[in-house]
Order: sequence, then C-alpha cells, then structure tokens
Amino acid sequence: MKPLDSTDIRILRTLLREGNIPNTKLSELVALSTSQCWQRVQRLQRDGYIEGYNAVINHRLLGYSDIVLVEISAARDEVTRIAELCEELSKIPEVLEVHLTSGEYDCFIKVAVDGTRGYENFLNKKLYRIKGVRNSRSSFSLKCFKNETGFVPDML
Repeated sequence: MKPLDSTDIRILRTLLREGNIPNTKLSELVALSTSQCWQRVQRLQRDGYIEGYNAVINHRLLGYSDIVLVEISAARDEVTRIAELCEELSKIPEVLEVHLTSGEYDCFIKVAVDGTRGYENFLNKKLYRIKGVRNSRSSFSLKCFKNETGFVPDML
C-alpha cells in the first residue's frame, strides 16, 4: 500500500464534502490531469481509504422530524447475544446507527422518528419486540451541531 501524500489528502477531503463530484472537476481542484486523478481515486478505493459513497437524506422531508438517541441494555440471560441483538437492530430501517458500547449500556442506537408518537410506535412495535432487550434510556436530539461520516487528518 502506497503512503498517502498531500494530493491524496486533498482528494479525500474533497470527496468527503462532495462525493458525487465529476472527475473532471475533482482533477481541477486537486491540480491533476483527469487520468491521474481517476487513477488515484481508484487506488484510494482499492486500498480501502474510500469505502463507498452515500447520499445525505433529509429525514424531516420524509416525515421523520426527530432523532432519538437510545441506550439499550440486554437482559442478563442474553448478554452472550449482544452482537445478535445489534444485528437485529441494524435491520430496522429507521435505525440509522448501531454501536456496541462499553459501560452501563450494551448498545447505542440513533433512530429517526416522527415525534413522540412515532417514537412510542417504534418502541412498542419494533424495539420492545426484539428478544433480549432488558431496558432502554432515550433522549431526543434538540439540535445537531455536527454530523459527519468521517474525517481526513492533515497528514498521515
């Protein structure tokens, strides 16, 4: 694997901000020919620095006005199933993130819901029907100040 240089870092930063930028525009921004730029992006993908490209969805426009952050504890007899519990949570469409965690709770999820009624519906029809959920603690996000999919350090 070839070490990253400052041009690779500029490419990664640009793609992080604007993943669907055409190669011709990207090559202009990072001062490379289009073929050199394309080859570098291909190498960054092949080497695993770029894992994929995503659209950022506006959940509010889709009717999911709120984000709820939920900590979940597994039932004592289900502690060995925590990874399976996390896998089951991952299959629920409105669950945006699932993290296995250390500390008082076993996992953390981020959920898009339509207000308190939508969250109640999520709890009763989805979360509490998953085997192994002992309890949960939730907080509604009032305002998000940062929501990034990753970051690129200055230099490696």
